[in-house]
Amino acid sequence: MATPHIAIAGRAIGPSHPPYIIAEMSANHLGRYEHAVEILERAAEAGADAVKLQTYRADTITIDHDGPGFRIEDGPWAGRTLYQLYEDAQMPWEWHAPLMARGHELGIAVFSSPFDETAVDLLASLGAPAYKIASFEAIDLPLIRYVAQQGKPMIVSTGMASADEIVAAHDAAMTSDGGVALLHCISGYPTPIGQANLRTIPDLARRFPNTVIGLSDHTLGTVAAATAIALGAAIIEKHVTLSRADGGPDAAFSLEPGELRTLVTDCRAAWEALGSPEERMQESEKTSTPFRRSLYAVADIAEGEPFTRENVRSIRPGYGLRPERIADLLGKPARRPIKRGEPIIEAAVAW
Repeated sequence: MATPHIAIAGRAIGPSHPPYIIAEMSANHLGRYEHAVEILERAAEAGADAVKLQTYRADTITIDHDGPGFRIEDGPWAGRTLYQLYEDAQMPWEWHAPLMARGHELGIAVFSSPFDETAVDLLASLGAPAYKIASFEAIDLPLIRYVAQQGKPMIVSTGMASADEIVAAHDAAMTSDGGVALLHCISGYPTPIGQANLRTIPDLARRFPNTVIGLSDHTLGTVAAATAIALGAAIIEKHVTLSRADGGPDAAFSLEPGELRTLVTDCRAAWEALGSPEERMQESEKTSTPFRRSLYAVADIAEGEPFTRENVRSIRPGYGLRPERIADLLGKPARRPIKRGEPIIEAAVAW
């Protein structure tokens, strides 16, 4: 059966291809366009495949209200209202086109998470190469279906979603002609490493065999991402910032550029290390042949003399007959003279 794959801006993504690394800018632009450009440039230098933006306005994602449920009680954004958070974090829409153009110059894809239909319309007008559905929008099936109508690849995060909700989001996204990826996600900011629940990744692959599976990672550091690759993830999404010391809504659980480079290197090395289930000698092992055992003459053997346990032993190096051939060999005559230290080979035995 063919392995699942999608393609974003010509880059094939799936288990048979190197991991696709998405640097999530989120609110780490801090409201400064030059800051956003530098994050994009540093992500490209670190080897990321894409930078993801978030496209919304505070007025389209919530309302300015301080009533019950609208004020955040705990976590990194405690004390603020939803409107205050998103008003500070939103990216001006006029930045999208130049950021996408700069990404094209750098050879790195730039796409976004739209949070309502007006955001989808903006991104469609700019020729966005893909769309990301954020975890909190994974239950907004009308939005998912509207995004799917654009016919581009869709990536859907699954944070907080139940098994049935994941199926519903997946089915809605599958109406897109561009293909779908599901990202296992824990919507904790940050996510304690013990709650990352990475074994969900192979389970998602089993439940959705025709869908690319990945990880949207909110743990600190890079260990979870590389582990996810070993479990079958083909996409890694990770928040990035220029410096956590800069602050900002998402800085505390974001990687700095040097850490992003480590993540890229480790994830691609993890993918390469997976290799193939085929058991065969690798090129790097061939120099280790002297350290295997095989059958050697440990005394001079005359032509016609039988092989015995006194003149043949299983020793290193490994250039003679395999050790399990000793039972067949004993008692057979030598076809020619064999010197002590010579390997016993097929042609030297009168079988």
